[in-house]
Amino acid sequence: MNDVIRIGTRDSKLALWQANHAKYKFEKLNIPAEIIKIKSEGDLNQITPLYEFGVTGIFTKNLDQALLNNEIDIAVHSLKDIPIQPAKGIKIGCVFKRDSPYDVLVFKEKEIDFSQKLIIATSSIRRKCQWLNKYPNHKIEILRGNVDTRLEKLKTNRWDGAIFAQAGLERLDTNIKELLKLKWMIPSAAQGTIALATREKEEKIKEILKKVNCKETMHCVTQERIFLKLMGGGCSMPISAHAYFKGEKLILKTNICSINYKNSITDISDYIKNDMAAGLKSYNKILKMGADEILKSNLT
Repeated sequence: MNDVIRIGTRDSKLALWQANHAKYKFEKLNIPAEIIKIKSEGDLNQITPLYEFGVTGIFTKNLDQALLNNEIDIAVHSLKDIPIQPAKGIKIGCVFKRDSPYDVLVFKEKEIDFSQKLIIATSSIRRKCQWLNKYPNHKIEILRGNVDTRLEKLKTNRWDGAIFAQAGLERLDTNIKELLKLKWMIPSAAQGTIALATREKEEKIKEILKKVNCKETMHCVTQERIFLKLMGGGCSMPISAHAYFKGEKLILKTNICSINYKNSITDISDYIKNDMAAGLKSYNKILKMGADEILKSNLT
């Protein structure tokens, strides 16, 4: 470990906000840190829909390589971008307290009539399928790019609205008034969560990361990611999971949609707060509800 922790990050405005948030956490512990910017494959290609890349880790590969080459000590990510199976030799060391996990619709007009044939923009297959399952008369357009770019595209295109992660908009202090929280839409596993990855054998760094880890958030997102792994999910599959605490219970909402968006299965289950098998139990439940048939149809 160096005297100064080298924090690797993508160079988008949102990624830099996350990296600076991590830097602030370390400096509160009197640990000096510096930020190193690294481009990702997902940033370089902002045209292809994410689900058409056909690979996992398009936002993490270059940072993984920098970690393994000892060019950085820590990589800061949105946890939803990290593959279920991290690269060999790399470990998720901590997560920060989760911000809003919800999706929001940003729209142009103060009034919006969902019964009309609206055009909604998103590049997420999960958002697309859940949206069209609820509003089959709408049309989905592809929208890629960082938050500022997507907001600008919304202004200049003939779209009625675009779907964003609420956490990203709030972190950038966009102060958008024309938006609607989509509480009915089940989020991506770990959405709203910042994660820090490091080398698996970097014991000193891992000890530091334990000091800034949010245990409750880690428990929730771990169950979400277990469910996602068992379902064989990634950014190319419309699979969702959202866990949260309610009193002494752990609530886990899960969903799978068919690629043609005509079939959708949702399960909402509650478990004891510290249940380490919640993700597995929800997986078994949703399979019995018919998720296996949707999985088969999505793979053909």
